[in-house]
Amino acid sequence: MAEILALVLHHDEQAVLCAVELALDAGVATKTHVLNILHRLSDANAPPAPPIDAPQALRLAQEPVANVERYDGLRNIGGLRHAS
Repeated sequence: MAEILALVLHHDEQAVLCAVELALDAGVATKTHVLNILHRLSDANAPPAPPIDAPQALRLAQEPVANVERYDGLRNIGGLRHAS
């Protein structure tokens, strides 16, 4: 309980109270859950990140392809299995 009360030192008091109430309503009154809710509340209030306009030189010329057979072949180089 003291650790949850100490969150007021780093976060807004009303936000901490709201996070505690939401955690109690959910039936999970743990510090970890309160911190999770508190961070979600603070992220919801943050302004959206501006869109990134990547230069043409940074765009992919060839899209990646999921090729499991290639991966399996790389694992068996030299007759030894390097991963299982």
